[in-house]
Amino acid sequence: MRIEKFEDIEAWKEARELVKDVYEIFSDIRDYGFRDQIQRAAISVMSNIAEGFDRGSNREFVQFLVIARASVSEVKSLCYTGLDLDYLAPTRFNNLYDRCQKVSNLINGFIRYLRNSPRKR
Repeated sequence: MRIEKFEDIEAWKEARELVKDVYEIFSDIRDYGFRDQIQRAAISVMSNIAEGFDRGSNREFVQFLVIARASVSEVKSLCYTGLDLDYLAPTRFNNLYDRCQKVSNLINGFIRYLRNSPRKR
């Protein structure tokens, strides 16, 4: 399948689901600093994928994907905080962590692909 817009990117689609999950899971958390931080980190993942797509080269795109991957790691780290503070049940933690891992794996695969191919749209 040819990628013609950022919405076609599997990593972006999964990142969008991650954002939805984070907002749903933490919507009732009154620790606003924590809630805002994990929401911003999740949004950063899908935003950096989208922004990188519209850059002029694979090299620039990869830079944004690396930032997106780092934001996934931030979400994973914050999930541990959520678990430790009883904001997350272990089952929810595992589900959210697994989604993060899936997004990270997709980003890693896309980075490998872009590093080995000329820019195509």
